[in-house]
Amino acid sequence: MKNSLKIGGLLAVMIFFAGCCACRSYQKRTRQPLVGTEWRLIQLGGRNIRSESGQFTVQFAEDGTLSGVGSCNRLMGRYEQTGDRMLKSGPVASTRMACPSDEDTEAALIQTLEATDHYDMDGPMLLLLSNGELRAVFQANTAAGAAK
Repeated sequence: MKNSLKIGGLLAVMIFFAGCCACRSYQKRTRQPLVGTEWRLIQLGGRNIRSESGQFTVQFAEDGTLSGVGSCNRLMGRYEQTGDRMLKSGPVASTRMACPSDEDTEAALIQTLEATDHYDMDGPMLLLLSNGELRAVFQANTAAGAAK
């Protein structure tokens, strides 16, 4: 009986570690580079983003500029990577078109980009943090990358 418990426990531990390997493999395989990827906003301030007026996106270029689209305005600014996953953006500006909806989300996105001090990656997801608090989640827009 004791041997079957030990074997069962060992088997459970092996399955656990094998599962973790699969997770890390998936994350590594699906991870996209910060620079050059179009990132689509999926969560902002703990709230899921589903925009009727389009997609909120941001893209970081090699020359230190960032660009994107808000509710209907274009976003532009500068960013700097200052260390291991340290990220400072801003100031971020936008065009001033009158948008039918989602202006509050656009303003919150700009504020979040400017407040970001750290980022992390989880597979195809980009996580923006400020003072250790998760502020925004983006997903790599692979359809945009395939179109290029």
